[in-house]
Amino acid sequence: MAGYTTIVADLSGRVARIALARPEVRNAFNEILIEELNDALRRIEESADIRVLVLTGRGKSFCAGADLKWMGRMRGFSFEENLADALPLADLMRRLYLLPIPTIAAVNGAAIGGGNGLVAACDIAVASHRAEFSLSEVKIGLVPACIGPFVIKRIGERAARELFLTGRRISADRAAVLGLVNEAVSAGLLSSRVDEYVRDILTSGPDALRYAKELIGKLPGMTLDEAGPYTAKMISELRVGDEAQEGMAAFFEKRRPKWSERPEA
Repeated sequence: MAGYTTIVADLSGRVARIALARPEVRNAFNEILIEELNDALRRIEESADIRVLVLTGRGKSFCAGADLKWMGRMRGFSFEENLADALPLADLMRRLYLLPIPTIAAVNGAAIGGGNGLVAACDIAVASHRAEFSLSEVKIGLVPACIGPFVIKRIGERAARELFLTGRRISADRAAVLGLVNEAVSAGLLSSRVDEYVRDILTSGPDALRYAKELIGKLPGMTLDEAGPYTAKMISELRVGDEAQEGMAAFFEKRRPKWSERPEA
């Protein structure tokens, strides 16, 4: 899409595809990339047509975290200036995590520091065996602060203690064991494996997927007394809705629902 300089975004079809496009610095964050990625996600939020997002990186890396030149400028910032600089990154991670459609990270290469936040904030992550992962902020006296909530949600406290405190690099297979990614595949199979997830999503009810994400987000914070009425109301609303009515009719009539789609070529 025209107008972006640090990302390439195709938001024209059912499948939105965004690639971080600063391969010369391993797709590292700076304030422009954060602003542009936030803008692209806002456009997706406003779209009634987009049903799934695939996020990846151009070149050999997925995302190397913060850009060194950007970090160099921050050394002279006051607390207030640092806060103003950090909030857009926190907003970006929250926006990606709460995006009402399914999101898939296609981790084509190294994810370092903040790059792991993008991985963790997506619903599904598939990594190439070429990828490595590191939460290395402690090596320069920092912590994975803005991305922390999403990484901890993804891998849990036990694994977070290991990765946050050691800053060590781990392989794609180890990342899969810890839950940072769903699976690790050979580099040649990354695109086709991501497309399998896309195909599964496009043959599912669009409204049902949005409700499923809401369910995942809200249930862990509810008591059983709260969850009972909430879930009963949700399923009742879905059952009487057009999408579920069509889905159930298609099931009994042994045909595909009208809203079921195959991935675009």
